[in-house]
Amino acid sequence: MFVITTKVSKTKIAAIVTLIIAAVVLAAILAAAKSGKAETLDERNGENNEERAAFLSQCGWQVNAEPIQTQTVKIPAEDSEVFRRYNELQKSQGFDLTAYAGKQAVRYVYEVLNYPEAKGPVYATVFVFQGKIIGGDVTDTAPEGKMQGLKK
Repeated sequence: MFVITTKVSKTKIAAIVTLIIAAVVLAAILAAAKSGKAETLDERNGENNEERAAFLSQCGWQVNAEPIQTQTVKIPAEDSEVFRRYNELQKSQGFDLTAYAGKQAVRYVYEVLNYPEAKGPVYATVFVFQGKIIGGDVTDTAPEGKMQGLKK
């Protein structure tokens, strides 16, 4: 019988244990990211009316079940001040329309039912490209109303 011995310092053992723990934590994070999680705002599914209404609900808005307007629109390919300002609003909420410049999207407009202190109609607009929500806004149409991002 042969016996092999090796001398390992406490520092090496601590380093190995730390690496193993880091690998386990990283594997758990990656597994959670790939698992079938509930839809989040990052997923932005908008293939059908139920998904768009659910998305708006996650943003904090109650809307009528059906859109009041559905329209195919072309995302501007030319740079303009109006487009830049609107896209800044989109970027502030995690969207960026520049990737869709020159492409056609579908614009869905919903009436918002729970806008605080609304003095006129309020509408939520979402833009959908290939089943994914790529942008949108909420607009208070009252004379002193404003346009804002989708999150309440």
